[in-house]
Amino acid sequence: MKQDNKKGDEPMPSNYIRFDWAMKRLLRNKANFAVLEGFLTTLLNEKIVIQKLLESESNQEDEFDKYNRVDMLAENSKGELILIEVQNNNEYAYFQRMLFGTSKLVTEYINRGEGYDKVRKVYSVNIVYFSLGSGKDIVYHGKTEFRGIHQGDVLELTPFQKQTFKVDSVSQLYPEYYILKVNDFNQVARSPLEEWIYYMNTGDIPDSATAPGLDEARQRLKLDRMTKEELNAYYRHLDNIVILRDNIYTERAEGRAEGRAEGRAEGRMEEKREMAHNMKSLNIPLDTISQVTGLSIEEIKSL
Repeated sequence: MKQDNKKGDEPMPSNYIRFDWAMKRLLRNKANFAVLEGFLTTLLNEKIVIQKLLESESNQEDEFDKYNRVDMLAENSKGELILIEVQNNNEYAYFQRMLFGTSKLVTEYINRGEGYDKVRKVYSVNIVYFSLGSGKDIVYHGKTEFRGIHQGDVLELTPFQKQTFKVDSVSQLYPEYYILKVNDFNQVARSPLEEWIYYMNTGDIPDSATAPGLDEARQRLKLDRMTKEELNAYYRHLDNIVILRDNIYTERAEGRAEGRAEGRAEGRMEEKREMAHNMKSLNIPLDTISQVTGLSIEEIKSL
């Protein structure tokens, strides 16, 4: 088993294929649906059977996107849509991107002229390898509910609506969002979901892990099942992820350094302006103030 890496370290090869690569190349095969079904069953806490995969924005050919992200759109046996997206590097507007993705699915997968009762349930599952937002947990769940502003009660469905839509609450009609911040997981897995997150973070599956789908992953996502060409392509993928992350870290470090330099320069300029203002209030000649502070006569007059 590979050693745990610190956050930001180079992703090292282990016995198993990284989850994003598996989504791109392997899990789209119907024979491997059991792996994804196990993960979704663990996350959503209900038995998930994937009926088929649908068209999505997967396998982007943009030089950045094709390594940075991958997504998959599945339809389960209840006709619900499940969008799974892996994002490797930081995107400051990712929350809005999640909203856009689910909204697009809602409108794309309803036929023109159909009633609103045909709007399909959407699950947005986001596996992010960067620090998204500010929070202490590693898994977040978002859903829509309507709460009274005076009584504080939650708006419920009528018995007729429950029977018609086959759900128990209004929130079950709306998109639900899951965010897994896998890079933040650095402890022993104590639940089936944490076992999945451990695999997503490290690329390893401990022998003790029993979460649904991980046994299938052990059988089908081993590195030694790949051909030499597939293995070379896989390692190039890992190398490109490292390059992308290094670029992000470098840009951030340079930005911080430039910001500090600009801040110091602005601080010195502000000190000069304050000094010139004080000297000007004492009726000291402008040319003398200019010689002392280095400010131009025009700048001093404007103070």
